[in-house]
Amino acid sequence: MTKLSTKHLLGIKEITADDINLILNTAESFKEVINRPIKKVPSLRDITIANLFFENSTRTKLSFELAERRLSADVVSFSAAASSVKKGETLIDTVNNILAMKVDLIVMRHPNPGAAVFLSKHVDAKIINAGDGAHEHPTQALLDAFSIKEKLGSIKGKKIAIVGDVLHSRVALSNIFCLQKLGAEVMVCGPTTLIPKYISHLGVKVEHNLRKALEWCDVANMLRIQLERQDIKFFPSLREYTMLYGLNKELLDSLSKKIIIMHPGPINRGVEITSDVADSDQSIILEQVENGVAVRMAVLFLLAGRA
Repeated sequence: MTKLSTKHLLGIKEITADDINLILNTAESFKEVINRPIKKVPSLRDITIANLFFENSTRTKLSFELAERRLSADVVSFSAAASSVKKGETLIDTVNNILAMKVDLIVMRHPNPGAAVFLSKHVDAKIINAGDGAHEHPTQALLDAFSIKEKLGSIKGKKIAIVGDVLHSRVALSNIFCLQKLGAEVMVCGPTTLIPKYISHLGVKVEHNLRKALEWCDVANMLRIQLERQDIKFFPSLREYTMLYGLNKELLDSLSKKIIIMHPGPINRGVEITSDVADSDQSIILEQVENGVAVRMAVLFLLAGRA
């Protein structure tokens, strides 16, 4: 298979295991490119890409911009905070104005779930969802899968625990879809208030004891507590959450086996994980960041039809 089965990347739920493997295999080639002295290839030299970020982002925005420039694309970036959206302009009007400037591909982050799907039905451009509310974040799941595969050799049969604020996390949902399609077993772990009611219908295990989850898994993906999405209190205090669900070096070292630690970032150091865990040799957090550029290069390249 050399082509994606879809013209957009709206979510992992909509793509096949073959699509995922094609993206991961293509990303391997691009990882080699970004480690060369000259890190640029002319693959998308005549393609114009618009980055539309209606929500704050540091790593994802920088990662996409770097991926686009490494592929020699023309890049226009848009931040909602400094745009006509503040004056009441609709999403479709904003995007159509940008498309009138002859843009081929749109990378969009939006606070509303389903915004990327909605847009794909109304505008004539290829859309990459860079995160829509608490729904999906497909490129994060792909880079996480790439990082696990790189470290463990394969994903099939591996046990992955997703720990923390699953309820508000778009990373969790995309990861569950992606890892299951690649043959992994998935467990979610966290306080009952932060585990969505529907989660058991997705075929994942649910555990409320952190030690049990860590003893079970090969990889623990520690999610950030998303206080900005919590309009009510889901647990008594951050201190209490950390006591029950925070990962420190003492707990990590006391496990019966060595496991891999991941985090989608940004890290609340001392909350989900302590600094000595984040910076330990079991952590692949910085590898995730590096792999994000290669994976996003692969997605852009394949959607632009250059494979």
